[in-house]
Amino acid sequence: MRRLGYALAVLAVVLASLAAWKREDIIRLMAVQSLFSEDRIVWNFSHMDSLFRAVPLDAGAAPEPLPEGPAVTLPDGWDAWLKRRAITGVVILKSGVRVHEAYRLGTGQADERISWSVAKSYLSGLFGILVAEGHVDSLGAQVVEYVPELKGSAYDGVTILNVLQMSSGVEFDEDYLDFWSDINKMGRVLALGGSMDRFAAGLTVRAHSPGEAWEYVSIDTHVLGMVARAATGRDLPDLMAEKLLRPLGTYGQPYYLTDGYGVAFALGGLNLTTRDYSRMGEMFRQMGRFGGRQIVPADWVAESTRPSARTKEGARQYGYQWWMAADARPGEFMARGVYGQYVYIDRSSGTVIAVNAADRNFREHGAFEDALDMFRRIATGEGKV
Repeated sequence: MRRLGYALAVLAVVLASLAAWKREDIIRLMAVQSLFSEDRIVWNFSHMDSLFRAVPLDAGAAPEPLPEGPAVTLPDGWDAWLKRRAITGVVILKSGVRVHEAYRLGTGQADERISWSVAKSYLSGLFGILVAEGHVDSLGAQVVEYVPELKGSAYDGVTILNVLQMSSGVEFDEDYLDFWSDINKMGRVLALGGSMDRFAAGLTVRAHSPGEAWEYVSIDTHVLGMVARAATGRDLPDLMAEKLLRPLGTYGQPYYLTDGYGVAFALGGLNLTTRDYSRMGEMFRQMGRFGGRQIVPADWVAESTRPSARTKEGARQYGYQWWMAADARPGEFMARGVYGQYVYIDRSSGTVIAVNAADRNFREHGAFEDALDMFRRIATGEGKV
């Protein structure tokens, strides 16, 4: 009995030590489980660096705000839409002039809000710069030419263009509501300090041949980030800060969420203020030019924001990590993230709309159309009070 008691005491000490050693990982795992809870989601989306590993981006001094003009008259039903879509922050620009800015649900101008998949469009812009600088020779090159550790995975034989267009063919379940989906497995890898690179390399099943069909696969964006890192020999946060954010100017302290190896969560871990998101939209409205400087090459802006992926006829369209509506007019496109994050651009009317939200109903039928309709009414001036 004495030996049993001793063994149990030793086991208790080991378990206590293990719990202390893994305390932060356990806390992060718990954060994943409650990340989208109704009573937590708004606060969580403004404090992601307190829930996950994160690295700050050296984006330089805060810029002067964009000029402010006469307030735009908002469409009828605006307040109801804000409530329905759980909007936390919105900035509207007309021809580079800020005509509306508001924050809700306890958030404020200084809040750095999680981008989710809006980060994909930032990475697209950065990649265009790297191509122009000669770090990447051809979009037709296979990703394994830059990232040999992907040999033998489902990404072996996939081109850079394929991952840009979400046409890798890799089988990946993007269902946020399924605990065992690939996207949620990936979230647990992130929370528990695993390796995103290893997770990507561990995917071995294909749903389609590369380039055969479009299917939204978020891990494609991580692979795009792996190529950017390999092509330059630099970390993504450094590249993003130097090539894109410092030239644009940012407020506060932007940051990336990272895995346990310090690798940026490229497909959705960028955190910026709503004003910052609007500046990125304004740069793309101006064909990559901002503050008198060409930041992203104009030809890349044109190519990346036109429909080019093999989406189904009559469905939403896709370019290089940018979205277009099924009936998009020329120069109308958007960055889009889960739970209601948008950067909408319409060149014909000079409109940029940056929206952050905590919309737990973002997957319901018609939610996208609800947002698009409001954006278009603002752009065209229809439905004014």
